[in-house]
Amino acid sequence: MLPASRLGLSVTQENGAITFRKAELSFTYVEGIGWTPPLEPGLPPPQGTLLPLEVIRAVGLVGAPEARVRFSADASRLRLVLDLPENDAVQPAPSGLAPYPGRLELSLPYFVPGLEGLRVAGVEVEARYEPQSTLLTLQAPPGRFYRYRTFLLSNPSRYVLDVYYLEPEREEALEPGFRYRELWAWTPEPVRMYWLEASPGRWRMEPVGRPGERRPLPEMAPGALAILNGGYFDGPTGTPIGLWVRSGVPLSFPFGRSALFWQDDTVFAGRPRFTASVQLMDGRSLRVGLNLARARYTVHTLPGLVGRAGENVHLVRGEQIIATYPAPYQLPEGLWALTFPAEEPVARTGETLRLVVSLEPPANHALEAGPLLLQAGVNVFDPNAEPFRDRAPVEAVAAQSAVAWSQEGALFFIVTEPMRPEALARVLQEQGLWGAIRMDGGGSAQLWVQGRLRNPGNGLLGARPVVSGLALYPRP
Repeated sequence: MLPASRLGLSVTQENGAITFRKAELSFTYVEGIGWTPPLEPGLPPPQGTLLPLEVIRAVGLVGAPEARVRFSADASRLRLVLDLPENDAVQPAPSGLAPYPGRLELSLPYFVPGLEGLRVAGVEVEARYEPQSTLLTLQAPPGRFYRYRTFLLSNPSRYVLDVYYLEPEREEALEPGFRYRELWAWTPEPVRMYWLEASPGRWRMEPVGRPGERRPLPEMAPGALAILNGGYFDGPTGTPIGLWVRSGVPLSFPFGRSALFWQDDTVFAGRPRFTASVQLMDGRSLRVGLNLARARYTVHTLPGLVGRAGENVHLVRGEQIIATYPAPYQLPEGLWALTFPAEEPVARTGETLRLVVSLEPPANHALEAGPLLLQAGVNVFDPNAEPFRDRAPVEAVAAQSAVAWSQEGALFFIVTEPMRPEALARVLQEQGLWGAIRMDGGGSAQLWVQGRLRNPGNGLLGARPVVSGLALYPRP
């Protein structure tokens, strides 16, 4: 039974007869007699102003094929699923913003009963039936940001309409040249993003933290306007994974992934180029690989299993070889190692080895993280381009953290709700940014602005201690 008003019909009642009219169409039911011509008198009677489907089809008010509807809803989304007739599929409506705030109208070439006066999770759904379509009107809760998407599924055929009613985007002016923003990214699901933007020439950025020590970010730079989490680290030991340069002094050596470089207000990112060598007691210098950049002779600076079968390992404290073991060997924290073919020793236990690393490009500060997301405005994200044994930083749906910059020199600290890195790269490119690199993510992803954690997802877990961070200050 459908309300006559949803079919565009007017209703009059007189002398035991009820008449339904729409333009040139008119049909009547008489109590005790039934429907009058041209309708068959034995068709089901109306119930007040409600009309049976058999009558609606008989007078031609509905000619479209019927689609059954199911729905689900939560605090921010209403999903309608139309089960379509076999081998039939409507073209999806273009996704996007509602035509005007809080209200959406869509016309579907199906008869979709069951939506009359539906209200679920604060969204009102109205349906108006035309001969060859159903006009849906959806009204979202007041004060919400409103967007929708539609798509088709097959086997069996289904038409899906997702209507999102979200908290508004917001913007907050901080000190001159700095602003904080909360935006929605579409992946295509909505993802909240938390941005700190610093205008060109107005910012100064410093790496903060200490290798081997995990601390809450606000304790690392209590006077900073904003702090973003830094690069990766070994959880048990707090050892930084990758390059870390502060004021020209290397605190940690390259691991083999992309790094963020900056000097004054010039920022760029890429794979650091370097040459590494060890100097022997007799004055000779031997070229070596470093960490993931393996060579015949390779230096390892991170705790963990090093070397391969057939190699030996010189264990070095400072510049002195304190022991030699067959590989693989579990390198402890605070030491470094040189692996080499067992038949080609270069020194003996008790002798000295001095590690020398020359970095390119030169920069006052650097912090390795990765993967690289944007370079010169181009999306360069490639999950296989950088060595990640743990695939989470390049594949997992997780909170993301990134540093980005514009071609003019504006700087951005960005943290997101859970999403994929490839989606983050695409969204940042759509925002017109010139360069971007992912920092450590997941539980480490944190953006502090004026002493307050701004991404609430991680706020539920508290401020996770990390090893490194990036502190932003107004330039004097």
